[in-house]
Amino acid sequence: MEAYFDNSATTVVTENVKDIVVKVMTQDYGNPSSMHMVGVNAEKYIKQAKENISKILKTDPKEIYFTSGGTESNNLAIIGSANANKRAGNRIITTKIEHSSVAATMKYLEEQGFEIVYLPVDNKGIVAMESLKNAMNENTILVSVMFVNNEVGAIEPIEEIGKYIKSVKKDVVFHVDAIQAFGKLDIKPKKLNIDILTVSGHKIHGPKGSGFIYIKDKTKISPIIFGGGQQKGMRSGTENVPGIAGIGEAARAAYENLDEKVDKLISLKDRLIDILNEMEDVTVNSQKGKQGAPHIVSASFKGVRSEVLLHALEERGIYISAGSACSSNRPAVSATLKAMNIDKDLLESTVRFSFSTLNTMDEIEYCGEQLNSLLPMLRKYVRR
Repeated sequence: MEAYFDNSATTVVTENVKDIVVKVMTQDYGNPSSMHMVGVNAEKYIKQAKENISKILKTDPKEIYFTSGGTESNNLAIIGSANANKRAGNRIITTKIEHSSVAATMKYLEEQGFEIVYLPVDNKGIVAMESLKNAMNENTILVSVMFVNNEVGAIEPIEEIGKYIKSVKKDVVFHVDAIQAFGKLDIKPKKLNIDILTVSGHKIHGPKGSGFIYIKDKTKISPIIFGGGQQKGMRSGTENVPGIAGIGEAARAAYENLDEKVDKLISLKDRLIDILNEMEDVTVNSQKGKQGAPHIVSASFKGVRSEVLLHALEERGIYISAGSACSSNRPAVSATLKAMNIDKDLLESTVRFSFSTLNTMDEIEYCGEQLNSLLPMLRKYVRR
């Protein structure tokens, strides 16, 4: 049996997405900026994708812009809003558990003279509102908090955060990295007081190299890519029409029967957590049910290095992650786990299982069997 449990790193492109991408590449291949019919036909895919996404988010299609993925979207959201609002202040608030595409961007802005405040989290990975309240002041121009943590699946109190920010200083830009949340949670940016929302296509069975950013109308943000003025000058460059068509279709499909899909993911997640909780010297870092993201399980295996366990499972057809897949090919000590005060002995013994609706309960049971078989051998080997 084979079990792909690394869906937070990337997902397989589904047939309906593949078909539309191939069609655009081979038949409707025009440049959407061209004035002739071949170009006009290509532009229709962009309009359709915007409509699909705006319908899900309950936003205006003109507030959706397409990018090359989550990293570019996060860079645009953070650098663009920081530059556009720097006359109003220089304080930016984020958390200690952000994805590298946010954390590295914050370091860059720190070097440019911005003051970055990193909010702590509790042992479940949740930001405390009190720390945000203490960090907010008249110089705050941007708050950036991820919706779902990519390593442990912690769901942040986005609605509460957004409400508080706007009650204190309504001009503060609120950015939410929703890359692990989109397609798993019901997200309505206007209801949540979100000004900028970022999403990646390949996390939702769309193509790699596709992403989008929601920017609320009248939000102060400057472009970071310049050129021919495509997408109203916010993101110049000839649009990746196949990718845009693909992410538009992937988004539509992700929210079709969402509750049913989420229930399935939670059943898979909870079953694996139950199996892990029965094992000796295994610590689960994710929450069951709707308290955590439906598709992520982080677990620490005392006495077994994460890379060793990853490759041992790989030999048995089970594919997992030793951390955030985007950090590097070689896993570093997780900033998220450190911020959660995970036992030092477990920091390098933690792996992530992440699911899609294509996974099955049989695969979960198979994974449990293989772990029970492997762990005693791996620990015996380590002790030598």
